[in-house]
Amino acid sequence: MTSYKGVLLAAGLIGATLAPVHAAPAGHVTGLGGVFVTSKDPKALARWYKDVLGITLESWGGAILRYDAPGHPPMALWNAMPANSDEIVPSSREFMINFAVDDLDAYVAGLKAKGVAILKQEGDKTGKFAWILDPDGTKIEFWQPMGS
Repeated sequence: MTSYKGVLLAAGLIGATLAPVHAAPAGHVTGLGGVFVTSKDPKALARWYKDVLGITLESWGGAILRYDAPGHPPMALWNAMPANSDEIVPSSREFMINFAVDDLDAYVAGLKAKGVAILKQEGDKTGKFAWILDPDGTKIEFWQPMGS
């Protein structure tokens, strides 16, 4: 089974530069437009993302996460995984959210100071990773890309 980290390698995030984007005919996907989740208490979940993860919420209740933030990777990945994949365990949700961070060690220290349990922390040739669960049981992955 190919892991999504293999996708990072295949996408050119490790050891290569990204191929230039060529103009495509009208009518194609240009990138990730957003992540939308359901929750029994959306306002409480949004407050947790703000208070614990430090994500700035807009007046309408969601967040704008910019591609052009300093140090942010120049793209977002999408990958379908088999239903029996262990990549999302222990979450009962059918998806995982990955947030890029600039300094994983400092970020994890901040999470621990707020009482957040770190499920696992490791590094490989794609970068450094840490995982937690949000209050609704969604697995969240934090990724510091290699070289950042």
